[in-house]
Amino acid sequence: MDRAKPSALRTPAAQIPVAPRRARNGGSGWWRGLFDTPANAVITAACLLLLGIAIPPVLRWTVLDAVWSGTSETCRSASGACWAFIGEKFRFILFGFYPRQQHWKPALTLVLLFGMIGVTAVPRFWHPRLVVLWVVAIIAAVLLMAGAPHPGTVATDVWAGLPLTLLLAVIGIGAAFPLALLLALGRRSRMGGVRWMSILVIEVMRGVPLIAVLYAAILLLPLMLPAGVTLDKLLRAQLALAGFIAAYMAEVIRAGLQGVGDGQYEAAKSLGLSYGTMLRLVILPQALRIVIPSFVTLAIGVLQSTTLVIVIGAFDFLNTARVAASDPNWLGFFDEAFFFTGAVYFLLSFLASRYSLWLERRLRR
Repeated sequence: MDRAKPSALRTPAAQIPVAPRRARNGGSGWWRGLFDTPANAVITAACLLLLGIAIPPVLRWTVLDAVWSGTSETCRSASGACWAFIGEKFRFILFGFYPRQQHWKPALTLVLLFGMIGVTAVPRFWHPRLVVLWVVAIIAAVLLMAGAPHPGTVATDVWAGLPLTLLLAVIGIGAAFPLALLLALGRRSRMGGVRWMSILVIEVMRGVPLIAVLYAAILLLPLMLPAGVTLDKLLRAQLALAGFIAAYMAEVIRAGLQGVGDGQYEAAKSLGLSYGTMLRLVILPQALRIVIPSFVTLAIGVLQSTTLVIVIGAFDFLNTARVAASDPNWLGFFDEAFFFTGAVYFLLSFLASRYSLWLERRLRR
């Protein structure tokens, strides 16, 4: 006697739901939304018209009429961009006042930091040993900038350019994360003293601009130190930047913690996990996955905010470009200087945003 077939197998084919077929080009016809209504069609046409008006002059200035080699006199007689200025001042824009004969050290610092960022971007390398590797890499980068293998031969006053920007951003984010985690957990704590202290620190740091925090670190922090104790100016700025980032990062982490369902906490407790183990294995992995876009946005903002260190006399990537355009021999080529640095900042920010989208899709799977 034949067994009865399951009802799902006896369902007529016409009644089986079929998933909609994707477009052959792999997309969903996004371009159709540009003209699907009269209003969208008008907006799209207006945008295309503006692009048609703006692109030709920009293309002429940047490429067609640009000067790629020559002197400043050659550039002044041209109507396009003077990329010869960028070629002449490239090393200064990149490394600033760092001793020219030792430029290989900040160059190696850039390679080291970008290499570590690239390794960290690959999820299969995520391991506690990566934290140790980062600490070693940062120490090596700082020693290189200090003049290693002869540490102390290059003062922090001449650290400048892209290596300084990257060091401030990387160290600031890395140092801010553990403090931000403690502040986020403290703000959610049931202990009133811990909670209110965390709220006070977060709201005070978020309630003042970064430039005020930097001024406080430079002017007020030395007055709070014991007699005879001094801290390097750049170190004070780095500590101020890390504290400022931690306040914003704490709120990002707290949002992720609130996004984890109560059932996850209850299930972890029912398994007998301690509070620390529950956070490490169950809660934090889910919370941090939720706030990946916010983390990337914060990192991009930190990278761009490092330009404010000019208030303490430090010259980051943007300010070395500004100083390069103040050279009497190449005076006035600010458009090219800011266009070049803007393109670099945009490239780094764009790559970070695309990586964020890729990582979201990967972790969702």
